[in-house]
Amino acid sequence: MKLGKLHYKKMTLEELVTLAQQENFKALEEIVRREQKNIFATFTYLHSNNENIYDLTQEALLRMAKALPTLKNPKTFKSWLNQIVMHLFYDDLRKLNRIPPTISIDDDRKQDNNCTTNPHTLIPDKRCKPLEHCLSNELDCVIKREMRQLPDYFRVPIVLRELQGLSYDEIAKITNTNVGTVKSRIARARSRLKDSLKEYI
Repeated sequence: MKLGKLHYKKMTLEELVTLAQQENFKALEEIVRREQKNIFATFTYLHSNNENIYDLTQEALLRMAKALPTLKNPKTFKSWLNQIVMHLFYDDLRKLNRIPPTISIDDDRKQDNNCTTNPHTLIPDKRCKPLEHCLSNELDCVIKREMRQLPDYFRVPIVLRELQGLSYDEIAKITNTNVGTVKSRIARARSRLKDSLKEYI
């Protein structure tokens, strides 16, 4: 029986994963459609090098599609996918650390462009006035900047918690730490961000 696009859109993620593991391309296509913005947003908040974010997002989706048949429990898909994302993030950081930094005359312009890469702010809410949208974008820029200034061991767990909605147990598994450490780091990250953003919120 053939299923229409609308039917796939109504399916749960677990249902889609199960179908995709049975070589259902339409189900895989729907998974990619749902997850690509989340992956992109995660890299945007984690990574200071925006030039790599698009490529990293595509690579994460490609690895997900190739490895999906090996996933034993469809219920763990989100956590499993974020493990792929984090492996790519750390691999890219290691590569960047081996490359000498360069200075470009376009650095200032690139810094401004960094503020528009979050897919959640590229499409303004029609109910918002232009000024409100500008303020929203400005706050998003500040949040991104402050998040990127956090140490990795603070930034990674809070992004996985607040952006991806993972449980403390799932984050502990991804970061190879225990739940107590995860909770402590997220609390300290929130405290730092609150101090940094107090003049904006």
